[in-house]
Amino acid sequence: MTQIRTALLTGITGQDGSYLAELLLAKGYEVHGIVRRASTFNTGRIDHLHMGSSANPHLQLHYGDLSDAGSLRDVLDRVQPDEIYNLGAQSHVRVSFDQPEYTMDVTGTGVLRLMEALRNHHKHGGKQARFYQAGSSEMFGSAKPRQFEGTRFEPRSPYACAKVCAHYQVVNYRESYGLFACNGILFNHESPRRGENFVTRKITRAATRIKLGLQDKLFLGNLEAKRDWGFAGDYVEAMWRMLQQDQPDDYVVATGVALSIREFLELVFHQLDLDWQQYVETDPRFFRPAEVDHLEGDASKARKLLGWQPTTTVEALAKLMVDQDLRMADQELVLQRAGHGKLPPA
Repeated sequence: MTQIRTALLTGITGQDGSYLAELLLAKGYEVHGIVRRASTFNTGRIDHLHMGSSANPHLQLHYGDLSDAGSLRDVLDRVQPDEIYNLGAQSHVRVSFDQPEYTMDVTGTGVLRLMEALRNHHKHGGKQARFYQAGSSEMFGSAKPRQFEGTRFEPRSPYACAKVCAHYQVVNYRESYGLFACNGILFNHESPRRGENFVTRKITRAATRIKLGLQDKLFLGNLEAKRDWGFAGDYVEAMWRMLQQDQPDDYVVATGVALSIREFLELVFHQLDLDWQQYVETDPRFFRPAEVDHLEGDASKARKLLGWQPTTTVEALAKLMVDQDLRMADQELVLQRAGHGKLPPA
């Protein structure tokens, strides 16, 4: 009988975590997720997997925190995973300028805590687990495009600096202790599950509300910044493939196509038959202290060695997001007309 593999995910309640959990469950894994204790539940993206009559019995959640080494050790010992995917972080670049110390503690030092917990887990007879670290294209910062695995990191935010620190911790533990540990350097990846404080979702959410008369204006920062945008559902497949290889390595995951925020605006508003220039204004509050102008990835290595390639164009991605947010806006309009006000955030 084939043994069921066990995966442990930090950040399981986030966009990437929810898509990866779905993928792993579909592949027959037992999936365990680490969630932080909080006064309110933040499991909306995975409620369809672990709540109600359709709950998947192969998904379990555990309390833990990347800022608490003891909780990480306890979960590792309890779960005995075959694969670990570290997707947890303070992941908003603009917020990292306001909370640099917290960002470094969770996004950077948190990875060190997890790697050290894994090393000691192996040292004391725990199952030999493979490890995936979620890197970011923001690590490349001001480096000239197209960026690939050999491009020098030139981080331009506390978030990016924390991710660079995490990247090299993974490399160090791989080379020093022989851990099977991989860095996935993922360029921007979006979906209808993206948080509303990230620019693509902020745009699709606002545009659909404007379409239905629920909102008048959208305020944004730098419209000229270019990003390589893919679909999160495609990118979690690349994460999984990295841990199925014979040897651990680091990979860029990207589409190789970059659009400016201005171009993404045009794409979204055009799908709704709107002229974005009538509704969008720039606001100095949303500019970063240090801007990153152009991120565009070269994923040739992932294509060749992992057999991975994106399946969703940015146009199709925008339509997925617009369609979902239009449904949400329509529900909000119905509630508003019934006197119940605005829908809670997705």
